[in-house]
Amino acid sequence: MAAQSTAAPKPGLWALLFAAWLLAAVAALGALFLSEVMGLAPCVLCWWQRVAMFPLVIILALALFPPDSRVIRYALPLAVIGLLVAGFHLLVMAGVIPEALAPCQQGVPCKTVQITWFGFVTIPLLSFVTFLTLCGLLLVAQRKSSE
Repeated sequence: MAAQSTAAPKPGLWALLFAAWLLAAVAALGALFLSEVMGLAPCVLCWWQRVAMFPLVIILALALFPPDSRVIRYALPLAVIGLLVAGFHLLVMAGVIPEALAPCQQGVPCKTVQITWFGFVTIPLLSFVTFLTLCGLLLVAQRKSSE
């Protein structure tokens, strides 16, 4: 029978995990709103970003009660994968990577700008910033739990 750890969680760990969960939940709901309510079809790269984001909502929620820093080993790889795909998507949209190298051969082209807010904020940029913030929150949580 495995012994359960009764150590008190590190101060601030719950707040960091909650912030990460809240960010992932808002991003997932935003993605669903854009596709299901506004009718914007996602490209292939957007789908892969969703594949990385949607499980984070459940994984991070499960780690909140009780606060469990072990979730970082599962959540951080997903956030890094999402960050890499979002970065690739931004480079395709900027023309740095030719669209011929993008996996969007059918359906919505990866280079299509469906929404632009404030003249420069696109959906791939929002995704990149979200994954970057998630990586930062998870790394800070990891540091706090190892103190």
